[in-house]
Amino acid sequence: MGRRDRGPPAPRPPGGRAVVLRRRRPAGRGPGRRGVLGGALGAPGAGPGAVAGRRGWAVIVLGIDTSTTASSVGLGTEGGMLAAATVGGRARQGSVAAVLEHLLRWSGVELAQVGGVAVGIGPGLFTGLRVGVETAKTLAQVLRVPIVGITSLDALAYDVRFTSRRIAAVIDARRGEVFFAIYEPAPGGVVRESGYEVAPPDRLVAELEALGREVLAVGDGALRYRRALEELGGRVEFASPAFAHPRASALIELAVPRFLREEHDRLFDVVPLYLRRTDAEIAWDERRGR
Repeated sequence: MGRRDRGPPAPRPPGGRAVVLRRRRPAGRGPGRRGVLGGALGAPGAGPGAVAGRRGWAVIVLGIDTSTTASSVGLGTEGGMLAAATVGGRARQGSVAAVLEHLLRWSGVELAQVGGVAVGIGPGLFTGLRVGVETAKTLAQVLRVPIVGITSLDALAYDVRFTSRRIAAVIDARRGEVFFAIYEPAPGGVVRESGYEVAPPDRLVAELEALGREVLAVGDGALRYRRALEELGGRVEFASPAFAHPRASALIELAVPRFLREEHDRLFDVVPLYLRRTDAEIAWDERRGR
C-alpha cells in the first residue's frame, strides 16, 4: 500500500510553540527491563512513595481534578491505575478528602506512600477549581512530595488521543461560554495547536470551520452545545459522555514523565487557570451598570 498523504504540516499558534503532551519512556528503559520509577522520588525499597509490582518499584501518584461539575480522584503509577472514582452533582463539593479516604482503603495504599500529586488547574468552574487546587497543594505540602499542575483541557484531549481527527477539548464555562483548546494527535500523545480560550460556542464553531478538518469534540461543553457544533455537519464527531470530564487517570499519565524527569512545579506556582473574572465579579459589574 502506498503512503497516505497527510497534507501540509499543521500551523503553529501565533506567537508561540506547539505544546506536545505525551508519555515518554524513561531513558535507559526498554521492553522487559525492570526499572526504577522515580529518580529523586524513590528507589527500590525506598519505602515512602514506592510500591512493589511485577516490574519492580513504582511511585504512587495522586491525581485530583475538580474543574467541572464532576470531581475525579485517583491513585496510579507508571504501570496503570490502582483506584479511581468520580463524584458529580452536589456531592462533589468537599468530596475530595472523602473520596481519597475511600480509595486508600479500597486499594490498600497508605497516604504516606503517595510520592507525588498531579492536579488539574482548569480552566473551569471557579469555586470547585479553587478547592481542588488548594487541597492538592495542602496534601503535597503535608506529605512533602512534589506536585505537578496540568491544565484540564490538556487532560481531556489526552484521553481521546487515539483518533485521526483534530481534537477540540471543550469545557462548559456557563454564562453562554465555553473554555476550549484545539489539539492534533501525535505519536504517544497530542500537540496543542491553539491557546486556551473562553468564548461563545459560535466563536469555537467559526474557528473549527476555518480549519477545514474533521474534528473530534470532547468535554461537557461539547455535549451542552452539541447543536451549535453540529453546524459543522459530518466533519464533527462527539466523544463518548464517559470522557465529558477531565479524569484523574489522564492527569497521572501526563504527570508521571515529568516526575521521572524531576520537572515538577514549585508549590506557589501551582494556581488555578482563570480565563475570565469570577461570576460574582461579573454580577457585581452588571448590577452597577458597567
